[in-house]
Amino acid sequence: KTCIGDFVKGIKDGKERTVFIYNVADHKEAYNEVGSQGISYTAGVPPVAAAMLVASGEWDVKKMANVEELAPKPFLNILNKIGLQTCIRDENGERELHFD
Repeated sequence: KTCIGDFVKGIKDGKERTVFIYNVADHKEAYNEVGSQGISYTAGVPPVAAAMLVASGEWDVKKMANVEELAPKPFLNILNKIGLQTCIRDENGERELHFD
């Protein structure tokens, strides 16, 4: 398996906070689905999700923008739907991340 994520430490609402947001891809499952390893899966699925949001108009900001400037919730929801579940680990434990 491969794990790709962001480990973020900082202060929110005056309190220290540590959050890990990540996805895990299984090499065997990825190979069975797309004929390649998990790293290729984690590299290929996010651009597909972004293209879906642009094509639907949900990410049409009428200007050139970095992906970090765009709404993350619809992006994470599409990742979840097309096979790259996003998870979070924080002070409330570890769980799948959903915004439905």
